[in-house]
Amino acid sequence: MSSGSRSTRSAGAKTPAPPAVPVSEELFAPVGRGIELCYQTFGDPDDDPLLLVMGLGGPMTWWDAELCEDLARAGFFVVRYDNRDTGRSTVLDARVSRAMLVRAFAGTRVRAPYGLSDLADDAFGLLDHLGLASAHVVGVSMGGMIVQTMAIAHPERVRSLTSIMSTTGKRTVGWQNPAVLPRLLAPTKPGREAYVASTVVFSKLIGSPAYPMSEERSRERGAVTYDRGLHPAGVVRQMLAVLTQPDRGTRLRGVRVPTTVIHGLADKMVHVSGGRATAAAIPGAELLLIDGMGHDLPPDLFETFVAAIRRTADRA
Repeated sequence: MSSGSRSTRSAGAKTPAPPAVPVSEELFAPVGRGIELCYQTFGDPDDDPLLLVMGLGGPMTWWDAELCEDLARAGFFVVRYDNRDTGRSTVLDARVSRAMLVRAFAGTRVRAPYGLSDLADDAFGLLDHLGLASAHVVGVSMGGMIVQTMAIAHPERVRSLTSIMSTTGKRTVGWQNPAVLPRLLAPTKPGREAYVASTVVFSKLIGSPAYPMSEERSRERGAVTYDRGLHPAGVVRQMLAVLTQPDRGTRLRGVRVPTTVIHGLADKMVHVSGGRATAAAIPGAELLLIDGMGHDLPPDLFETFVAAIRRTADRA
């Protein structure tokens, strides 16, 4: 069990400015099957390639630019992107009803427009577009499920794996706090300000109690998310992909790439049992449990995340 925080210096002390990191514009990559992904890079293309995969409904900007720059300074060529149905990437039009979600949540077989394997194929398509035969991969929540799927499907393309606040797909682990699902399914009032306000409320519900996000930061994140493109129906399609995912436990036992699993002990979205099960399934995986961390990536823990990801990559 461990925790970490960003280093601080006494007031008045002169702190050297960190070296500048090259940052690309937002770019677009056709990845096949009619899907185009919006992506952005940080750092030197000659450094170790690192693909960051965000979770349910989360655009690439939920990977904080400061964290991406910290990772670039740690020797990575960082790539973040919008999953399909998110942000500026391709948005599909297949309809998913609330009844379908309820049936899937209850364990009834439901045909989803796409699954986690399709989202993993999108990620491989982005690597192809960038001319990368393989990369270190890091995924958060649904993104953790995607990178686990990548390591199972094409281990030769995954140099190392870091799964954060995610789970194996087994229904008896990684469950949600009962207070979360109603908020996920609740319709949001139309308009930018209503979405920003709902972001503040939801951030408080699932965020890290020991590292709370300020309302200003939460509002800024909500505003950026809304302005880049909000797709409620796309979130529902992603949600169905999560609810219909297979149990990867048995296949994860065959994963041999260096792996670290990070999970907060205060996670209400994905119970810590999901992280424990993931680490137990993958031979040699390191498990890092963090006191007071919920279902987000607090800036106070950036140093901890960077160190863990670098350590995992160095084992490759």
